[in-house]
Amino acid sequence: MLFGLDGVELGLIIVFLCLFGGILSGFPVAFAIGGAGIISFAIVAAMDSAGLLIHQAIDTSSAMYSDLVAQGVRPESISIFRYPEMPRVAEAIFPRGWETAMDRNLSFIVNRMNERVLAGQSIETLLAVLMFVMMGITLERSKIANDLLTTMARVFGPLPGGLAVAVVVVGAFLAASTGIVGATVVTMGLLSLPTMLRNGYSPQLATGVIAASGTLGQIIPPSIVIVLLGTLAGDLYATAQETRAQMAGCSDALTYLGEPAVVSVGTLFQAALIPGILLAALYALYAFAYALLNPSKAPAVELGAAGSEVITRNEALTWFLAIPGLLIGGMIVLGTVGVIGSQNINVDSFSDAGQTASLRTNVGDECKASMIDLHGQSAWDEAVAEQAAIDAAGGVEQARALSEEEQQERFEAKVAAAAPIGTGVATIFLLLSLTLALSRGVAPTADISPLLIGAIGVVLGLAADILLISPVTSPGVTLLILAIPLALTLYGCKHAVERLAQNELLRVVFPPLVLIVAVLGSILGGITNPTPAAALGAGGAIMLAAYRKLQENEKSGRIIIMAALSIVIMLLIGVNFDLRVHRESVGFESWLAFFVAQATYLFSIFGLLYACYVLFRGGVLRPIVRETAKVTSMVFAILIGSQLLNLVVISFGGEHYIQQFLQSFDNEFKVFLIVMLVLFILGFVLDFLEIIYIVIPIVGPVIYGGTFDPKWVTIMIAVNLQTSFLTPPFGFALFYLRGVAPKEVTTSHIYRGVMPFVLIQVVGLALLWFFPEIVTILPDLIPN
Repeated sequence: MLFGLDGVELGLIIVFLCLFGGILSGFPVAFAIGGAGIISFAIVAAMDSAGLLIHQAIDTSSAMYSDLVAQGVRPESISIFRYPEMPRVAEAIFPRGWETAMDRNLSFIVNRMNERVLAGQSIETLLAVLMFVMMGITLERSKIANDLLTTMARVFGPLPGGLAVAVVVVGAFLAASTGIVGATVVTMGLLSLPTMLRNGYSPQLATGVIAASGTLGQIIPPSIVIVLLGTLAGDLYATAQETRAQMAGCSDALTYLGEPAVVSVGTLFQAALIPGILLAALYALYAFAYALLNPSKAPAVELGAAGSEVITRNEALTWFLAIPGLLIGGMIVLGTVGVIGSQNINVDSFSDAGQTASLRTNVGDECKASMIDLHGQSAWDEAVAEQAAIDAAGGVEQARALSEEEQQERFEAKVAAAAPIGTGVATIFLLLSLTLALSRGVAPTADISPLLIGAIGVVLGLAADILLISPVTSPGVTLLILAIPLALTLYGCKHAVERLAQNELLRVVFPPLVLIVAVLGSILGGITNPTPAAALGAGGAIMLAAYRKLQENEKSGRIIIMAALSIVIMLLIGVNFDLRVHRESVGFESWLAFFVAQATYLFSIFGLLYACYVLFRGGVLRPIVRETAKVTSMVFAILIGSQLLNLVVISFGGEHYIQQFLQSFDNEFKVFLIVMLVLFILGFVLDFLEIIYIVIPIVGPVIYGGTFDPKWVTIMIAVNLQTSFLTPPFGFALFYLRGVAPKEVTTSHIYRGVMPFVLIQVVGLALLWFFPEIVTILPDLIPN
């Protein structure tokens, strides 16, 4: 063996050195990865042909190997790491020659590109990357960060370390709206770094907090990292659990686990939200604590008033906390007691299928023993009892067509059980009430009459819903009954919105906040998957950027506002009316709703096209499209190159060798800890994209093939990958900041400033390690 190393080990070293050299060569990373794969394969093939790479494989014909198999040890679990005393046989790392391996690689690369890039199941999810990138770049070009930094600095500046806290808040806000690390770091570096230095802030704290806050876009949804990881995690988890189930003697993962082995990007978005907020809170706490301990290096700064009306503490507590809390709490209480709830009275034509047992019990002895070991004896006994009861009742009841009498009976039962106030009506009036309350808070000395009229409209609307509207009332009649209360409420809200617009904080935060809520709310609430939500975000960002451009040019943005309202009206009509006009019998209300929805749809399309025209005339659309194409092309080029590099590693047994090493540890916590340490170290020299596409497919079958929750595993990896942006010497956030920092800020300042935040990342990982509920609580609470 050359240098005393196994041939596969030398092959892995050659691949890594070629990859590292390619990245340092100055060539674009997207092409350097593919080139590293080709060059490393050529070197490995040449050394193998020269007889320099010899692999010490286990001798499967030995008596010791046969004894282990006879004792019940599975052949796939026998490795040189677990049984180092096993007899071995020397063989080439390409048993059939490098020509056969290359031919197989070429076939695999074509198939993988077809599956993962061109026409596979994951392509729809990958389209979300394109639209999230466009959303982020569009919002960044609309100068949202400029206004946010200025406003938040005025709000938090008077606090110790307030400017640093403001940077963290803006970083978290931009993470949820743009998610583009480079753009966020550069923008905050240009705008906030000179201000912080001018006001006596330490260069280390200033640069560290900017670099760290800019990376929050890697974990706070909608995150491109989560999208890319999610497409891999779903496949890896499903495949690994199928393998695990078969090794346990079961036919499939559903039988063995008792649940489908699936994980979606939407679920991962839910899982990532609290960890992302946790990291932002840790950053802000560090900045605040640093200011308390070193007041001269992070002083309080008064940057001038925001120009809003002065509000006393009692007024703020009343209108910003107490009243909204009472309104939201009241709705929750009324929902709990059944006053507010669903008024859905639709009855299916078929009965529900009967409930099956919690676990499948018709399995072999080996699978039974494995399931008892996994779920426990009590869970198995409970499933057996459930199956016995089902069998005694004649088996699982199959779905069947309901008679007209049964459908009528179920219909009457639903009508009798319907809540007096519908959830939709209650939610709409709650939002309008919150608008009225907040407007009173921002302008406590203004005339209260319009707000009182709006409040009267809310009361009348709820009363009308209780007294005049029943579950069988048609949507058209419901709209007519609520017309006057809604008109009164909207009159009050019109004045409320005008007052809210006078508040600088709300004027700056509200538009992008609505877009964030619309995008994330639809994903986190399980309403839709990330791709349509990303399309909504990209379209909304274009309209928002166009509106701001029109405002800069002192032109009316009424068309954009009307187009946005058209989208809202279209969605409300779609939710409340049956728009299927190809039925045998279609009523007047449905036809009217259909035409109104069609008209609002066409106008919203016109508004989007008009917004694109405004941005094109303003010279903004072309850079947006160019940058979107550049970033998306880079992602897909890295995906293609990394697939090629992975196939090289697979061709000489490198992937199998690494997996055998990890599987030799009996403790899966130890295995995952080793993987996390390796990812952390690789983050010093590799970007997150290379780690996702090169390393995760190799270690994924091991870390996703155990008992760990796949959501927890994926979010732990995502937080770890976020650190790759901060760790010297190749942290990309550090390069971005170095490029825009003033001359008096040195590279040493940036490196020293970022180290505490790297430690905070480690603390965050430790919290997620010891308290996995931080990751899993939100997906468990929200249906997906």
